[in-house]
Amino acid sequence: MKKLMTTAMAAALLAACSADDPSFDVLEVEAGSRVDSGSFGNATMNNMMAMQGSQQDYAINLARRFASEVNSTVNFAFNQATLDADARATLMRQADWIRQFPEVRFRVYGHTDLVGSNAYNRRLGLRRAQAVVAFLSSQGISRSRLEAVASFGETRPVVQTQNRERRNRRTVTEVSGFVQSDPLVLNGKYAQVIFREYVAAAVPQTARTTTRIATGGG
Repeated sequence: MKKLMTTAMAAALLAACSADDPSFDVLEVEAGSRVDSGSFGNATMNNMMAMQGSQQDYAINLARRFASEVNSTVNFAFNQATLDADARATLMRQADWIRQFPEVRFRVYGHTDLVGSNAYNRRLGLRRAQAVVAFLSSQGISRSRLEAVASFGETRPVVQTQNRERRNRRTVTEVSGFVQSDPLVLNGKYAQVIFREYVAAAVPQTARTTTRIATGGG
């Protein structure tokens, strides 16, 4: 009787699946023979890239993630390199993200609008990049991991206009690579980095701020 019920139940289940149902195909192949085409293996892929020395690929992956999870741009008043309240709030969020990856270096690029000479604007853009580096450093990021090495001045506007344009007066923070003193620093430990990030994310924002103040930060 039990055998009959089991057979009947199996028949009912098979009857519920049509030939067009993707779940029907799974019944006709070996378990595990389907190759996942999504992002299931990303952690393994990153481990392999690190162990094989493909740091550039991993840096590109991190750069995309940084740009998607954090606002990488802050804007400035005309002819100024001073950080306003909005800029500082954005940079504090950048600092929170950067602290999760002590293996990674960052570069800050300064930009201006098209008003004024190119030479002057290059110097102004560099001052803006240096202001951002100084602020991130005040939030506990090592200066050895932060570079303000280039200023594109007026040569890369977001909005093509000869007039004053706040969106062009900006800095952009980007992932630039890994700490040179420790090559291949991840050494296949991508999961450990992600775990560290989850632990840090569980700490309330107020607690992180209090800790920075207690240790003399920003």
